[in-house]
Amino acid sequence: MVPGPSSNTRGTGVAMAEGRRLLEIAALGVRHAAETLPAPALDLKRELPVLLQPGASFVTLKRDGQLRGCIGTLEPSRPLASDVAENAYAAACRDPRFPAVQLRELAGLQLSVATLGPHEALRANSRDALLAALRPGIDGLVVRSGSRRATFLPAVWEQLPEPADFVDALWQKARLLPGSWPEQLELSRYRVETIHTRL
Repeated sequence: MVPGPSSNTRGTGVAMAEGRRLLEIAALGVRHAAETLPAPALDLKRELPVLLQPGASFVTLKRDGQLRGCIGTLEPSRPLASDVAENAYAAACRDPRFPAVQLRELAGLQLSVATLGPHEALRANSRDALLAALRPGIDGLVVRSGSRRATFLPAVWEQLPEPADFVDALWQKARLLPGSWPEQLELSRYRVETIHTRL
């Protein structure tokens, strides 16, 4: 049973009842992974209408405040309910940074679901302009350069509250030279609504 969610609303349009259902779906995905079952197959005919709309999400797992898995999608390509189910399953057993979550780990595991709002292109033409445009604590940021792409969710601001540190770490994640400004650089930002629970 999933407790009621706590939330950090950034205006992506997920209401409390819908958020509670997304947490139930995510918890089911994590449990299926821990039990080495296939990803859950949802009966979409029974889901809330808003969860049938295309949506993008990230599911994050933590234990004692430490990251235990995180997988997500940047662009909507399937119903939000399905996106959360698949990302929760993948966060628990397909994040290459961690071993698969075991059944014994489920009790007390912290679970969060971030639903992404629309992307907004950033027209910054220099690092300084980007730093000035960013809204700490609010913006998620995507950087693209050729085949390289990386993102940080707004939650990363908690660990990297200074825009310069945030950008430098994102550049490193995207395998870009620190302080560089590639010619084909593309930037976009987005807001999220994040809901949390504990299993």
